[in-house]
Amino acid sequence: MPSPTVPSLAVPSPAVPSPAVPSPAVVDLRAGRRRDGVPWTDSPAPVLSWRTETAAPSWDQASASVAVTWLDRGGARESVELAGPDSVCVPWPFAPLRSRERVEVEVATTGTDGVVSAAARIGVEAPLLDGGDWTASWVSLPDAPEDAPGQLRTRFSAAAAPVRARLYVTALGSYEVELNGVRVGDEVLAPGWTSYRDRVLVQTHDVTDLVRPGTNVLGAWLAGAWFTERYGFFGRATRAYAGPAALLAQLELTHADGTRQVVATGPGWEGSIAGPLRSSGIYAGEEFDATRHDPAWSTASGAADGWAPAAVGDLDPAVLSPAGAEPVRRVLEVAPVAVTTSPSGATVVDFGQVLVGRVRIRVRGPRGHTVTLRHAEVLEDGELATRQLRYAWSVDRYTLAGGEQETWEPRSTFHGFRYLQVDDWPGALDPADVTAVVCSSDTRRTGSFTSSSPVLDRLHENVVWSTRGNFLSIPTDCPQRDERLGWTGDLQVFSGAAATLVDCDAFLASWLTDLALEQRRNGGVVPIIVPTAMAEDSEGVVAAWGDAATVVPWTLYERFGDRDLLARQYPSMRAWVEVELAQADDDGLWTRGYQLGDWLDPRAPADRPREGRTHPSLVASAYLFRSLDLVARTAGVLGHGEDAARYAGLAERTRRSFTDTYVTPRGRMVSEGPTTYAMALVFGLVRDPDLRAALGRRLAGIVREDGYRIGTGFVGTPLVMDALCAAGQTHAAGRLLLQTEAPSWLYPVTVGATTVWERWDALLPDGSVNPHEMTSFNHYAFGAVVDWLHRGLAGLAPAAPAYRRIRVAPTVLDGLTSARSELLTPYGPASAGWVLDGGRVTVTAVVPPGATAEVVLPDGSTDDVGSGEHSWTVPWSPQRPEPVLAGLDTDLADLVDDPEALTLVREVLATHDPGRARAFDGGLRYEAGSTLRTALLFADPAALDAVGEALTGLVRERSGMAR
Repeated sequence: MPSPTVPSLAVPSPAVPSPAVPSPAVVDLRAGRRRDGVPWTDSPAPVLSWRTETAAPSWDQASASVAVTWLDRGGARESVELAGPDSVCVPWPFAPLRSRERVEVEVATTGTDGVVSAAARIGVEAPLLDGGDWTASWVSLPDAPEDAPGQLRTRFSAAAAPVRARLYVTALGSYEVELNGVRVGDEVLAPGWTSYRDRVLVQTHDVTDLVRPGTNVLGAWLAGAWFTERYGFFGRATRAYAGPAALLAQLELTHADGTRQVVATGPGWEGSIAGPLRSSGIYAGEEFDATRHDPAWSTASGAADGWAPAAVGDLDPAVLSPAGAEPVRRVLEVAPVAVTTSPSGATVVDFGQVLVGRVRIRVRGPRGHTVTLRHAEVLEDGELATRQLRYAWSVDRYTLAGGEQETWEPRSTFHGFRYLQVDDWPGALDPADVTAVVCSSDTRRTGSFTSSSPVLDRLHENVVWSTRGNFLSIPTDCPQRDERLGWTGDLQVFSGAAATLVDCDAFLASWLTDLALEQRRNGGVVPIIVPTAMAEDSEGVVAAWGDAATVVPWTLYERFGDRDLLARQYPSMRAWVEVELAQADDDGLWTRGYQLGDWLDPRAPADRPREGRTHPSLVASAYLFRSLDLVARTAGVLGHGEDAARYAGLAERTRRSFTDTYVTPRGRMVSEGPTTYAMALVFGLVRDPDLRAALGRRLAGIVREDGYRIGTGFVGTPLVMDALCAAGQTHAAGRLLLQTEAPSWLYPVTVGATTVWERWDALLPDGSVNPHEMTSFNHYAFGAVVDWLHRGLAGLAPAAPAYRRIRVAPTVLDGLTSARSELLTPYGPASAGWVLDGGRVTVTAVVPPGATAEVVLPDGSTDDVGSGEHSWTVPWSPQRPEPVLAGLDTDLADLVDDPEALTLVREVLATHDPGRARAFDGGLRYEAGSTLRTALLFADPAALDAVGEALTGLVRERSGMAR
């Protein structure tokens, strides 16, 4: 069994509040949504965002002065004054940019105190925005199988060094470009996976310094990656896209005299499959034979053998879209923590962390010798556990050129792994010769969390790692097996957590574009996977999965203030609810059709994960209400009054039918799973205060009956903590959150997990891997609870879009003495947290300039504050049931509320009746009115006597302590 000791890794931390400055200054000025500092925009009218850094308390922006200098129009300058506090996703206030146009944008702000800030300036450049700008054609490898990797190149002559050179490039597959032997850019697996039939991303690169007078060579490595991969389950995988991998590139050189020279893919390009890249696949891995590598292949001295004219294909420029999100990059490197020998004699490297990427090796050995690298997330019986990878072989091979030390890293694949099996290494393996290279979409980390519980903190970091690993070009379900797909339901439930942990506005805006395109192809139905990779992805109308169309845009608006995105996605949101309405009954409930329900409820059979305690029709009806409600709100934000009224009315119809059909007047749901109650409370389906209180009490009762173990699947897990705390059931919430027995959030941490699992018991307590074939050790969906850790536990939540107004409302839980959230909001660094000392709790908060906060303290008192640092101290006492023990006649509800007594009973049973003891490991229902004697009805009499004596002793001990 893996050790519960988890290594401490150097993980990038989110930004922390900047030191106080003597005067205000505009910082973090951006055009568009990307945060990686590139000047390229994806739109002729990019939104503008900035924030003002100042030490002035309660600062607010009164106006902003925005100026643009048109660098390609003789340096003409114009400016506008924007009144009001808006500084996030502000509409472009000037004429639209033209293709290739360069401008300088400058912003200064004036506070309500009349003080003018120092200005910020950035350069902005438009890529090719019109189809008529393109002269390039697709080129692919000559006489090659469609999934074969290889190299492409062309030679061109430049009369003089250009004053400006831009490379616009993309691929059906993945590419790496070299110009005169120098790698261009730092992207990995570019251009990334999109809905290739409708949209292919184009990257822009400044290559001015790489072009020289005379002969130049532009070359590219090309592999099929996602484009030629085969998708499908149970060995029935097929191609999703037709045709070979292809490259599209257009290099434009601007000379001093103003003339433009264009070098574009098409006739005159040549390709080769005779080089070192022998095979490459997302699932299979990569094979590289360095004996076949010509290091000068992309220079004027490159060898001519093995090259032939490239195949040329037609281009439909309508599919080309400038990249608007951060690309996949190498974001971190992790060194091994141990090298061991497995029972079979294999060399196994442990990186101490489940991660996503590939391994870079340094190796010296004889020419033609091949080293094999095999990857896995966990060990079983000391060997790599690969069964759950299914048909993803995850094997890389490198054949040495021989002689000098060689360094190699795969180009066009990635793996999910913690352990690396190294076969046929020449000589002894030095751990310093293998490095794990973490690859991820390069989103900026924004949220951090700390508490008095190291195990809870590690859970948070596990979710960070699962986000990093699954935010790779698209939001995937898992990064290791033969799947790695954009399941819409996984992202829907996780979007709030994602928007807390990282600035994912650009990343998810790009994915939502594909969602809308696939939806349009599918008659308004949102596929369960985006991009669509299999025919069955588009079959059926599936609640909670398709509702990503409404939930994700609204979440991005709520967290990032992206009204522009909300407007862009509104047709998709509206189309989805119309599809839902077509499925609904006349009373507004959705009771028909195949649904996935509360997927992976731990009470569902392992091979039928949709069959949990919450009936799928309740999930569908609840989400119909949720999406109608969100579309009505969106219509209101966008000024579509008629739509807002219509969808609000339809939402109310569904809400009333839901409560009339599924909620009893005494506060019971007809489907008794905790997810049912959580949806009713959190979605606002039930509004009557007394009925909500009754539902909250029953939810707490169900959680207690489950032994304070988790009882929710994908749908309920993000909601259950909110639901309990909204109903005032903080004792149940604390016991559920801090539970360490399976199933629970913390059980995986106690057995060494470093990421979030797909199944609550992916690794069984005995150290064996769950035998079900659908078992991933890197699945972020159940990690959605971290959003509540920030919003609910630490108490830092948005009360207005982009945290323009913050809600500071911490929840103090018995079992913790502190919790703190730090978040880089669009208005600046914010934080909230609390520390418990005796019977008093101190709450602190930092509100960024331009924002305000509404405060609700643990004792119920309130405050309203502006920007700056704030602190409050109030009394607090725990909501803790008094333990009641009556020997063998102890009520099971009282027993589970007395952790000391419960532990004692289990220990005694483990000695006297181990089979009966196992009933307490998740199978027993701790129902009020059922006694311990009843639960042990068929136990060994000696065990009964021992349990009774132990409890009597505990009562006596407590009585003595009380005296």
